[in-house]
Amino acid sequence: MIAKVRYPNMIAAIVPQFFTTNLPSTLTYYNDLLGFETQFTFGEPTFYAGAIRDDHSLFFRLVPTAPPQNEHKYKEEYLDAYIRADDIDALYEEYQSKGVTFFRTIDSMPWGFREFVVKDCDDRLICFGKSTEYT
Repeated sequence: MIAKVRYPNMIAAIVPQFFTTNLPSTLTYYNDLLGFETQFTFGEPTFYAGAIRDDHSLFFRLVPTAPPQNEHKYKEEYLDAYIRADDIDALYEEYQSKGVTFFRTIDSMPWGFREFVVKDCDDRLICFGKSTEYT
């Protein structure tokens, strides 16, 4: 048997990069409705930005046209990102109070997670969830 070499942790975070055709509108949506703060903006004019919440970031890239959507995206619920949360019920209540549009309301799923899906301002599907089986 060959022993597996153990390396120190090298990956500090995974940051999705989303495309948008309206960067100011996207940042406003993530700030005002999803509780993120603008982390940075870059370029003159601005074409790249980051938003952060609870030490976790999302990056946004301005593009001239929206990428084509998969024809089955909404029927099959093809997610753009899955974000794990510590208190999923409190987060859901926060988003409800802010008027966030839900693609799927909160529920306990048969795969051991409690989750909900948001359809954001750029028609992305973002699932927020918490494991109900593991801590």
